[in-house]
Amino acid sequence: MDESGGSGQPRSGTDEPAEHHAGSAAPAAPAPTPAHDQPPTAAEDNPTPDNGTDTPDTGEHESRSTAGDAPAPETSPAAANSPADDRTFAHSGTAKNRPPKRPREPGGGLLMGRPFGVPVYVAPSWFLVAALITWVFGGQLDRVLPELGAARYLVSLFFAVAFYASVLVHELAHTVAALRFQLPVRRIQLQFFGGVSEIEKEAETPGREFVLAFVGPLLSLVLAGLFYVALQPVEPGTVPGVLLAGLMISNLIVAAFNLLPGLPLDGGRMLRAVVWKITGKPMNGTIAAAWVGRALAVSVLIGLPLLTQSGALGTTAEDSVGMDTVTDALLAAILAAIIWTGAGNSLRMARLREHLPELRARNLTRRAVPVENDTPLSEALRRANAAGARALVVVDPEGNPLSLVREAAIVGVPEHRRPWVAVSGLAQDLTDGMRISAELAGEDLLDVLRATPATEYLVVEETGEIYGVLSAADVERAFVKAMARPSS
Repeated sequence: MDESGGSGQPRSGTDEPAEHHAGSAAPAAPAPTPAHDQPPTAAEDNPTPDNGTDTPDTGEHESRSTAGDAPAPETSPAAANSPADDRTFAHSGTAKNRPPKRPREPGGGLLMGRPFGVPVYVAPSWFLVAALITWVFGGQLDRVLPELGAARYLVSLFFAVAFYASVLVHELAHTVAALRFQLPVRRIQLQFFGGVSEIEKEAETPGREFVLAFVGPLLSLVLAGLFYVALQPVEPGTVPGVLLAGLMISNLIVAAFNLLPGLPLDGGRMLRAVVWKITGKPMNGTIAAAWVGRALAVSVLIGLPLLTQSGALGTTAEDSVGMDTVTDALLAAILAAIIWTGAGNSLRMARLREHLPELRARNLTRRAVPVENDTPLSEALRRANAAGARALVVVDPEGNPLSLVREAAIVGVPEHRRPWVAVSGLAQDLTDGMRISAELAGEDLLDVLRATPATEYLVVEETGEIYGVLSAADVERAFVKAMARPSS
């Protein structure tokens, strides 16, 4: 099974163009300077820097944002001058502008290697399922090869490792296809119920989507065929014979299960590609495949225990009693929960990808005022408020940007000390990653922001001219606001 999306955030839309705003702060008079104020100490002049943050992570399947954040500021020129947002830059607070938490780096268990440059992790839950397989398969070996004694558990452990090696081949098939289509793969993770290839972007066409999903089950079928061929010269009732037969059957089961037409299974992605091709809308395909996935989850929850009880899976009614019945019901519930949750996540990721293009650097950027290093904070704020701006950029005498004055640092300076504090003491030096193009939008914008975590970024035109300052908190609020809108 593979999951595409990223991220995060996001994989993966519709667009709502908007114009650049003039700033959401109304002009205000500068803060008065008391005649009796004395210059603050050096420690007060240079508050501890706030080293930045990250943007919403669309890379791992869904966005988690705090619903209690302040409403997203309007970015149109009309909203900039609206009485509903008449606070000045000098008095704007950041208590409700807390930047989002930094997303976790790719991980998720024990790193086993990097085939094709993609990290492969074994999740802690794998060890649990390996122990379970070892115990269950060991019990079966005791009936088939009783002479093995306790050594049957070593054979069972080998089977568990070989089975998950087959699962890894299944996932590598998805990975190679994704890389062939120039889709970045974040990682492969072997988990309790198989594996996941985390593909960070969505296939551009339904044909590629179909191929990307189908290659996994296809490789599982190929492996089943190879194990069948290898089984032919082997004497039945031996350890090699039992292992090869078990691996053949297990790969057939993996292929058949993944071909079921419901998300998040590979068959669900194939169904999505077919509906996408017919309707021309990927969202329609996702909705259809996700609801089929949910119906499949209910079928597994009810049908698997019934099949076991009826003997259709090779057991007799006498064998399926007591603890076995409870185990079958528990297994069915876990499988159903995984499928149901995966289908829901697929719907959320599709909605996320649909709304991503609404995030445009040009629309979210705050108007900025250039000031020189030694400009007092009170004077800089006076200029910003007079211009209707909400950001300060420190420039050299030639007008080249050097650093950004952090909003959080401004709020930390009491008004009566602002005439004595130079803006340079509140600024964060610009790095290459903190200069972004005003033309960035959607996933490209989030990728750039994630590459260099910060609270503010300098937005420039293609000519190099300063366009304004982009706040990571503004991006997150716009992201949450877009996700809250219904899909088109």
